[in-house]
Amino acid sequence: MKRVVITGMGCISPVGNDIETLWSNLTAGRCGIDFIQSIDATDLPVKVAAEVRGFDAAACGIDKGMIRHNDRYALFALAAAIQAMKDSGLKVGEDVTPQRIGCAIGSGIGGIHTFCKEHSNLLEYGARRVSPLFIPMMIANIASANVAILFNAQGPNLPVVTACATGTHAVGEAYRMIREGRADAMIAGGTESAICSIAIGGFANSKALSTSEDPMQASLPFDARRKGFVMGEGAGVLVMESLEAAQKRGARIYAEVCGYGNTCDAYHYTAPRPDGSCAAEAMRLALAEAGYKEHEKLYINAHGTGTPMNDKSETTAIKLALGEADARRTPVSSTKSMTGHLLGAAGAIETIVSALTLQRQTIAPTINLKETDPECDLDYVPGSARQYAADIVISNSFGFGGQNACIALRK
Repeated sequence: MKRVVITGMGCISPVGNDIETLWSNLTAGRCGIDFIQSIDATDLPVKVAAEVRGFDAAACGIDKGMIRHNDRYALFALAAAIQAMKDSGLKVGEDVTPQRIGCAIGSGIGGIHTFCKEHSNLLEYGARRVSPLFIPMMIANIASANVAILFNAQGPNLPVVTACATGTHAVGEAYRMIREGRADAMIAGGTESAICSIAIGGFANSKALSTSEDPMQASLPFDARRKGFVMGEGAGVLVMESLEAAQKRGARIYAEVCGYGNTCDAYHYTAPRPDGSCAAEAMRLALAEAGYKEHEKLYINAHGTGTPMNDKSETTAIKLALGEADARRTPVSSTKSMTGHLLGAAGAIETIVSALTLQRQTIAPTINLKETDPECDLDYVPGSARQYAADIVISNSFGFGGQNACIALRK
C-alpha cells in the first residue's frame, strides 16, 4: 500500500475564491452568509444563503467555449482544479503519464441551473427549443469529465454522488486509488451550485433550512437556537499523489491522507440515525487506518450543519468513536457557521481546511455559538480561532440517505 499526500489545493467559496483568502477569512471568523442576490427571493421561504461572490470564469483561465458549455457547478470545479494543479506544480506528461492520473470530482445535485432553464424553454416553446447541450450540462459527472479533458487525465474517473458526503467520499476514493496502486495521482473534490428557487423550495419545505432573516444568526452549528442549515455553493479540489512520486519531484506537501471511513446509517432517507453508531464507525475506521493513539492531539472538522438532529447525533457519534474522556479533550469546530453548507462541495472544502489546520497549527472557529445546548456539550472552539498543534485531523461529512464519510490527515 502506497502512502498518499496532498500537493495542491484550490477553491471557490462564499468566503474566498482562493486558498489564502478562504483561510484568512475563516480564521478571522468572517461569515460568507448574506441576503440572496443571484435570484429574486421575494416569494421564497428563505432569504439568505452563502453565495460565491466575484466569480469570473474567464479570469480563472477557463476559455469561452467551456464557459458557454458548462453549468455554474462545473465552472466552479474547473476553476478550483486549475488552481489546484497550478499549486501542485504537477505536469501531466512529464511528472505523471496521462494514463496514471485520474479524477474524482463529485456533485450532490449537478447542473440544476441548466435543468431549470431548459425546463422553462420546454414549457414556453416546446421540446424543439431544448438545448442539445441540456444533458451534458446537467449530469452530475460532467464536472469531473471536463476537468479530465482539460488536463488529459486518462486514468480512473469516479465522480461520486452521495449528497452532502460527496466531497469527502471523493477524496477518500481518490486516496484508495493511489494507495492501491491504481493511479499515481488524482484530482479530487466536490462542487455544487444549487441556489435556485426550486432547490430552496424543496429544502425549505422539508424543514431542512434555517428561516432566519438575519445572516449572522442563520447558521448556528451546535447552538441551542439552531433550526436548519444555510445553503451554500462552491468547489474544493485537491491534487493527491503517492508520497514517493511527490518526493521524487520535490513537491510541496500540505498533509498526508492516512485514513478513510465509509458507512451507511441504513435508517432513513433524510434523518441521521439518532444513536450516531454508524457515523461513529466511519470515524473509527478512519482513525484506525491512520494509527491514531489516545495520547495524540486530535482535531475534528465537524459536519456541523446547524440542524437540530445532525448536531445532536454527531456529538453522540464523536463520543462513541473516541470514548467520553477523549471526546471531551478534543477540539471540534464547524466551518459551516461561516461558509454555509456547500452540499456536495462541503467535504472537499473542509478537507482543505483540515490540511491547513495541520500545516498552520490553527483551528478555525465555530462562530455565533452563544447558547449552550446540553445535548451538544463538547469543545466546539466558539467565537475565535485557536492555536493548536494537532498531530492528526479528521473531517466528517454525512448526507441524505445515511451516507457517512470521514477522512483522516496527518502532517
